[in-house]
Amino acid sequence: LEIIERSCWWLHIVGIFAFLNYLPWSKHLHILLAFPNAYYARLLPMGEMINMKEIQNEVLYAMHPELAPTSTDASTEATKNPIAIGFGAKDATDLSWKNLLDAYSCTECGRCSAACPANITGKLLSPRKIMMDTRDRLEEIGRNINTNGDPKANGFKEDGKTLLHNYITAEELRACTTCNACVQECPVSINPLDIILQLRRYLIMEESNAPQEWNTMFSNTENNFAPWKFSPDERDKWTTEV
Repeated sequence: LEIIERSCWWLHIVGIFAFLNYLPWSKHLHILLAFPNAYYARLLPMGEMINMKEIQNEVLYAMHPELAPTSTDASTEATKNPIAIGFGAKDATDLSWKNLLDAYSCTECGRCSAACPANITGKLLSPRKIMMDTRDRLEEIGRNINTNGDPKANGFKEDGKTLLHNYITAEELRACTTCNACVQECPVSINPLDIILQLRRYLIMEESNAPQEWNTMFSNTENNFAPWKFSPDERDKWTTEV
């Protein structure tokens, strides 16, 4: 009995240490990352989008041209901040650290896809696939860095791939209804919708890649301050009609 007890004890210990070494190379990494991912979950209401300060300023300047900076102020600001501002995300490196933590915290349980109305109706969108594609792209970027060294150094060779288009298609992104069902269902507080929104922002604002119906809505919103093709002055015209 003593030999059996000692054997089982050591077998248990060796098994635990072996599994801990296996964790970083498997999908079971979420066992370690689920707690910090839930701790750092956003506390904003699910339907609230994070506005971009640059876009807010453009709208402000359009409504109040007198507040727009002069050419001298713009050149001074460009000198202080030489890094070009991008809208949305094209690759995994453009996403936030929380988005990347989400990708590695995914348990691949599929609850998000099971609750997604787009997925239920046969659309290409699968929130589970969005998270797995993000993680796969990160792994590929890591292998490329191991092969070619520091991405900021001269001579670094890009692999020519991006998360958008190569992993996640525009059709998948357009199928999303932003209903937050995937966010609600996730047991470890993962937010696939945030990644979808960032990729869609790049698709629309950087590539101008949108269906004609969307472009019509954007144009009406820009010119008439509403999705419909009616002048703001005629918005209450219906009240005088018999």
